[in-house]
Amino acid sequence: MEQYLYIVVALALVLGMLIGYFIRQLVANREIQKTKNEAQKLLDEAVTKHAELLRVAREEAKKVGNAAEAESKERRLEIQRIERRVNQREEGVERKVDALERRERDLESHKKELENTTAELQSIREKQLAKLESISGTSSEDAKEILFQMLRQEVEEQASRQVRVWEAKIKEEAGDRVQNILAAAIQRCATDVVSETTISAVPLPSDEMKGRLIGREGRNIRALEQATGVDLIIDDTPETVTVSSFDPIRREVARLALSKLILDGRIHPARIKEIVDKTRTEVEATARSEGERAAYETGVTGLHPELVKLLGQLRFRSSYGQNVLLHSLEVSHLSGMLASEIGVNARAARKAGLLHDIGKAVDHQVEGPHASIGADLVKQWDRNTELVQAIAEHHGEAMTSSVMGFIVSAADAISGARPGARRESLEQYLKRVRDLEDIATDFPGVEKSFAIQAGREVRVMVKPDKIDDLAAVRLARDISKKIEESLTYPGQIRVVVIRETTAIDYAK
Repeated sequence: MEQYLYIVVALALVLGMLIGYFIRQLVANREIQKTKNEAQKLLDEAVTKHAELLRVAREEAKKVGNAAEAESKERRLEIQRIERRVNQREEGVERKVDALERRERDLESHKKELENTTAELQSIREKQLAKLESISGTSSEDAKEILFQMLRQEVEEQASRQVRVWEAKIKEEAGDRVQNILAAAIQRCATDVVSETTISAVPLPSDEMKGRLIGREGRNIRALEQATGVDLIIDDTPETVTVSSFDPIRREVARLALSKLILDGRIHPARIKEIVDKTRTEVEATARSEGERAAYETGVTGLHPELVKLLGQLRFRSSYGQNVLLHSLEVSHLSGMLASEIGVNARAARKAGLLHDIGKAVDHQVEGPHASIGADLVKQWDRNTELVQAIAEHHGEAMTSSVMGFIVSAADAISGARPGARRESLEQYLKRVRDLEDIATDFPGVEKSFAIQAGREVRVMVKPDKIDDLAAVRLARDISKKIEESLTYPGQIRVVVIRETTAIDYAK
């Protein structure tokens, strides 16, 4: 039984194994089929996507190809256009080259013809020149010289006529303008100017005071002269003592100190020294005050204290009887007004006019013209080159080139040359008149010359057979230049050349 049982069990095991095998096989086939189906599905989807991508790629490739073909076609057309333009330019260049070659050939032929013609003309000219020289008996060089002289004379006559026209026109236009400017400036100026001279004579109450001033053995007068640096002249003039000194400050100190000593009555060396020291301090304070007043009156600010002091010292200085400080004030006002009339800085012009004569404050101590001295003084304390140049130029001692220099020079001439502003000694006046007449008489062709109107006009009589009308114009200009170079004078001098031709005949 057990054997059969083992067999049944074995068969059951075999059968179970077979059934399990078939079941696994069935399951595996189902999985394989499912996998095949999924793979087929994926393959179909891949084929579909591939076809779609291929279609899209073909469309893109077609578009790119069309664009490339269009661009290629456009480039071919552009290249064709460029080729046509290049061909046209080449044809144009060839035509121009041909034209230039033809011109060169024509020019060469014309050049040869011109050379031949020139040679023929030169030959004809030489023959005619030789014939003219033989007929006239004059060489070509002499004929050229004669022609040159005639041409030169004609040009000089035309130039003189034109100069006369220009001078008349300039005088007509500039004269009115200058007169208007000067008249406006002078009318606007209301500065009071006093013509004076520094007092150098001190009155005494009596002649007995002379002895007291001299003192025992002259000790008082020596002490006074030593303290002040002046010379006291006590002569036979009744009740008067004369103070003599080139330094106006010293002279003023001596005058005031002497007046105080006369009033005080105590005259001895110690008292003299005390009074002189006090008076010197007062004069310096007065000079500084006068300088500040002048600067304030003209509106000039920022002056160095030394310049203010020197400016105030001009109060004690006179020139031809005209007080230099008052003259400087007038020149300052006139300069500012002239500058405003022509559109220049009026403040700078007033400053230059105020300081233009500052060199006169020390010209008795320093050698040289006061314009140069003043320019050097101002240069030490003021770096304004325009101001320094105007001061140096206002008397023509430096070449006048700046506008400010011309303005100050004109204002100075107006202030100094107006009637009554200055006095001149008889000797100086006669010398100036003689110099004017001598300068005019030295020119060839001048018969006589006369200085009239106090030396402000020179009338020149010329010989009519030697000076014609055009030469008279040149002579007047030459005399004016010679006077400007040789003489120093205020204002201006008029030169009048007179030529007279008299024709006489008799009817019989």
